[in-house]
Amino acid sequence: MSADTQRTHAIRTGSSPVTRRALLKAGAGAAAAGAASLALAPLSRIAWAAGSDEPIRIGFQVHRTGIGATYGRWYERTANAAATYLNENGGIAGRPVELVPEDDGTDPKRGAEVVEKFATAHGVDFVYGPLFSHVVIGSAPRAGELKMPYFVVSEGYHVASGSLNRYVFQPGITDVRAQVQAMAPWVAGNLGRRVTMMFPDYAFGYDHRDYFSAAVEAQGGSIAAKIAIPPTESSFTKYFPQVPADTEVLYHVMVGPGVLTFVKEMGEHYGSNRPQIFGFIDSLEGVDIASPGLSFLEGTYLWEALPRYADGLDSDANRHYRERVGINDEGASVDDPKDVSTNSHMFGCWETLFVIKRAVEESGYRSRNPDDVAALIEALEGFDSFDEGIPHPQGYKEFNGALHQCYGRQFISEVREGRLAVVHTTSIEDGKYEAEADYTTQSL
Repeated sequence: MSADTQRTHAIRTGSSPVTRRALLKAGAGAAAAGAASLALAPLSRIAWAAGSDEPIRIGFQVHRTGIGATYGRWYERTANAAATYLNENGGIAGRPVELVPEDDGTDPKRGAEVVEKFATAHGVDFVYGPLFSHVVIGSAPRAGELKMPYFVVSEGYHVASGSLNRYVFQPGITDVRAQVQAMAPWVAGNLGRRVTMMFPDYAFGYDHRDYFSAAVEAQGGSIAAKIAIPPTESSFTKYFPQVPADTEVLYHVMVGPGVLTFVKEMGEHYGSNRPQIFGFIDSLEGVDIASPGLSFLEGTYLWEALPRYADGLDSDANRHYRERVGINDEGASVDDPKDVSTNSHMFGCWETLFVIKRAVEESGYRSRNPDDVAALIEALEGFDSFDEGIPHPQGYKEFNGALHQCYGRQFISEVREGRLAVVHTTSIEDGKYEAEADYTTQSL
């Protein structure tokens, strides 16, 4: 571990601060007892002053309730694990990290209110954490008005499209456009070229609709039908008869509490006479693939951003991440094997917190005054890559500062005997597209 990352100044446990002096030994001991053979990504252009007991306060906008509650629970668990690890290893710029959670109810209006509360009532330095795209789109304008750095852990193309503002970043997880562009050649080349799409009827689903259809057509394929489904739908039997008979590949990406019902009803509708099926793991996040009624999925394929099963990405960094978050080799909680993680999304909470750390330390950020915020944003926009390691267990990423968006590899897995087996890994180049925006041209 480098000298920079061995600075162990403070830790914050729960809501009770502890002095830097008292924790100098404790932090060093924790760091040594942890993954000593793994190093944080090296930092350059370090500009921070001496650490202090004053925490870096980060508002954690979490979907504790609403259709995103399963994700929110695992996002919060991952964020807490990352904050704990940072505090055991010197915090951020020698200051303890304090997460301040607020439930946004997976609701756009409430999301904007939560951002306001973080700024005016909690006095946080930054806000991070939201997943669902309609919540991000509803919250981001208020973050811009408040000049609040806002780090989303979503997947929508809304950040990279340029439709938000200069204060919004998505540095820890790839966007839908890159994901589908990277996978479309494999789908068209191995499963079929006549595709029917089933997707949620809101912004995230529209990104799939627009960019996967374009990517399939670029491979010489065609779209047989595009079927939008309300994200709060509880039964899906009326939608499957809408799938054209000449469909070669049924592409599904569903979210929310009805995902298990969706997959079961798809199996009941098709039985053994089905097209090839390619889905996003979103349709099964938080769901045990070996659950009764899901045997229909055998031999189907799913996108994953970070494999649920440990053998899908057997690396030191990924093993360390899984241990810290508390997930077993099957991708479930070590405390409850029936509690299946949302592993293809929640890693973004871990990685984003380390990006914030790097930005604070390289910019010399101290408080949310205009000069420090501007320096932080300009430092972020100067990043071009993130190395694989403890901060980035999903893998090496490139970062486009003009778009505020990262690019990484994707995984395609096949359901085999009730488990997911990785059969293809894309490259970063596979998912790159021509930029349509440049946030750096906006004023701060």
